[in-house]
Amino acid sequence: MPEADWVTRRNDDGVPVVRYQPGEREGRPWADLLEVLDDSVDAAEFVRAELPGWVVSGPPELGKRLLERGARRLRHAHTFRRDLRADPPPADWAGAPLREGLRAVPCDRAPEELLESWRAAFHPDHVDHFRGDDTQALAERIGPLLAGRAIGPVLPSSLLAVDAEDRVVAGAVLTDRDGLPWVAEVFRHPRRGYRGLGAELLRRAIADAAERGLADVHLVVSEGNPARRVYESLGFLLQETSLTVIVPDAG
Repeated sequence: MPEADWVTRRNDDGVPVVRYQPGEREGRPWADLLEVLDDSVDAAEFVRAELPGWVVSGPPELGKRLLERGARRLRHAHTFRRDLRADPPPADWAGAPLREGLRAVPCDRAPEELLESWRAAFHPDHVDHFRGDDTQALAERIGPLLAGRAIGPVLPSSLLAVDAEDRVVAGAVLTDRDGLPWVAEVFRHPRRGYRGLGAELLRRAIADAAERGLADVHLVVSEGNPARRVYESLGFLLQETSLTVIVPDAG
């Protein structure tokens, strides 16, 4: 990322201690991709004092030390990347028809049309379950995602699967995250007969991205999400692991 996009925090002696990408998450300021620059300093204590109430995403070791100091866990996740040039997708991934009764369509539907299947996919026992109600899910997750406000503009490689009644039953949504093609969401209704449908859509989306000349595709998967095995089977390789927490407020 461009050097100008980074923020560096220094201690009282002017020594750089951490740097991060500034943003907003959960309605709070967000220090994303936080790196510790000086191992001789208690980085967790420094972050707790300098960034009270912030969301911080960084190395798991730092996150665990912040949790010990009262921080609240948001997400333990792994970043993956698939190289589309050194490892081009197989030819049969492109445009392969979906199973009988389903068809692939562009990701241009209203958020309300995705809600039922998205909700069912991330049920209460799922590690990525959204705890808000349907109105909040549309306003805070699905709506901003499709409008390009959450992670970035939706890419044309994105796909939805609809049934014979034109209802959305699955989706693979790719976005442009600061110049990086990003798999922002993959979901399928857990209804019987749809098993593996998310992977089918993702294969098509990856093949389309390669045809459009994209060099790679990235994604994040939460610790404990069984979809990780699917991503690895599709050629995604682990890049890094991070722990996201909310730092306790001052006082």
